[in-house]
Amino acid sequence: MAVKELKTLSAVEIGRLIKNREVSCKEVTNYYLGEINNNNNEINAVLAVNGEKAVKTAESIQKRINNGEDISPLAGVPVIIKDNICTKNLRTTAASKMLENFIPPYSAGVMEKLEHAGAVVIAKANMDEFAMGGSTETSSFGITKNPWNKQYVPGGSSGGSAAAVAANMSPYALGSDTGGSIRQPCSFCNLTGIKPTYGSVSRYGLMAYASSLDQIGPIGKNVQDCAEVLALISGLDKRDSTAIMDKPFDFSNSYEEDLKGIKIGIPKNYFGNGLNTEVSEKILAAAGVLKGLGAEIQEFEMPGIEYAVPAYYIVACAEASSNLSRYDGIKYGFTSKNANDLQETYYKSRSEGFGSEVKRRIMLGSFVLSSGYFDAYYKKALQVRTMIKENFNKAFEKYDMILSPVSPTTAYKIGEQISDPIAMYMADIYTVSINLAGIPAIALPCGVSDENKMPIGMQLIGNNFAEPTLVRAAYAYQQVTDFHKRGGIL
Repeated sequence: MAVKELKTLSAVEIGRLIKNREVSCKEVTNYYLGEINNNNNEINAVLAVNGEKAVKTAESIQKRINNGEDISPLAGVPVIIKDNICTKNLRTTAASKMLENFIPPYSAGVMEKLEHAGAVVIAKANMDEFAMGGSTETSSFGITKNPWNKQYVPGGSSGGSAAAVAANMSPYALGSDTGGSIRQPCSFCNLTGIKPTYGSVSRYGLMAYASSLDQIGPIGKNVQDCAEVLALISGLDKRDSTAIMDKPFDFSNSYEEDLKGIKIGIPKNYFGNGLNTEVSEKILAAAGVLKGLGAEIQEFEMPGIEYAVPAYYIVACAEASSNLSRYDGIKYGFTSKNANDLQETYYKSRSEGFGSEVKRRIMLGSFVLSSGYFDAYYKKALQVRTMIKENFNKAFEKYDMILSPVSPTTAYKIGEQISDPIAMYMADIYTVSINLAGIPAIALPCGVSDENKMPIGMQLIGNNFAEPTLVRAAYAYQQVTDFHKRGGIL
C-alpha cells in the first residue's frame, strides 16, 4: 500500500498491516516523523522528537515480527507520549521551565509495558504546565493550536497529545487525566479517549499533579484503538501501591454491534443553564442512536454536581502544593542564578521556574491546608468527594452507564478565557466528578457545531472497572456513525 494512505487508518489497522508485512515498521515510523516535521511548526503539539532512536526501535521490532513473534496488535505502531510521563533518556519537562532540561534515568510503568508490546515512541507532547490548565495555553514552551481550526485551543491539559493525533502526527497518544484532561481535548479535537478507573493503570513515572486523581489513559481515532492501548498499559505494577488490578483489561468480548440489555441514565440536571444548545442537541441525538441500538434510556436526577468543581479544585490544589514542594531549586530541575542564600534559592527558583497558573494552584492548595482553614475547606471537600462517590454508586444500582456532556461548549478561541481562571475552572463541571469518584469514562465524538464548525463530544461514565461495558457501547455507536472519521481544516 502507499504509505501516504496511513492517515486514513486507525492504529489497530496499521498494526494489522505491519503484522501482515504489507508495510514495514520503519516505513510507518518515518512517515509519522515526516508528518511531525511538516505540521508541528504550526500546531506546536510536540516538544521533543525521538527520531533516530525511534527508527532503530522500529527496525528491532521488525526483526522480531520477521522471526514470527506475536508481540501485540500494536507492534510497530508509533505513539506520542504526554510530557509528564517519564521516558528514559528522552527529555521530559511537564511543559515547565522548572524541568526544561530534565532527562529521566528511568521509564514510567506504562512506558515499559508499551515498549514490551512493541510500541515505537516517536515524540513527547506539549501540555499545560504540570497538567494545570484546560487549554494547553499554560505551557512554558508555547501554545498548542487545534488542528480543526488553528485559532482555537485543543483543550487541556493533554492538548498536545490530542492535537498530535488530530493532525496525523501519530495514530494514537498517551495522556493523563486529573479532572478531564484526556476527555476534554478529545471533545475539542474530534477524538476518542478513555479515563480509566483509578488504580487500573500504574502511575509510576507519572509526574504527580494530584496523586489521588491522576490517571494515565489513551487518546485515539476510535474506541477500539483506545481499548487495545488500555489493555496493554493496565494491570499490576508493584512500584505503585495504588495499582490494584491483578490482570490487564480484556476487551475481546466488547466489540458487539448492539446494546440489548444495556441501561443508560441521562442526568437531566446536566442539561440546564450553562450548556450550549448545540452541544445538548447533539448529545440527546446520540442518546437516540444508542436507543436504536437496543439500549434502554432513562432520565434521572444526579444530585451534587454543583459542588463538584469547588471540591475538586480544593483537593487537587492541596495535593499539588504538596507534590510540587519537591521542586525547590536544590535537588534537581531549575535553579535561579540570582539567589544569594538558601532562602533566596527556594524563593527565586520557584518564582522563576513555575508559571502563573501553577503558582496560583500551589498558593490555593497551601491556603486550604493551613491550620486555620483545613477544617473549613479541605475537610469539607473530602466530605463532598465521598458524597459524590455515593451518588454515583446509587446511580449505578439502576444503570449500566451514564451519558453526559464532556464540556459545556465546543472549543473556544485562543486567549478567550485564559485571563479568567474561574470561567476556565467552571468549564470542568462535567468531568471533575468522575476523577473525584475514581470511576472510568470514555469521551467520543457525536457531532460538529453548525455555528463554529468545531467538534462536539459526549462521555459515557461507568462504575469501577466497567471499561469493557463502556467500550461495548462506544464501539456499537461508532459502527453506525461517522463523526469519529471526520477531519478538520488543518
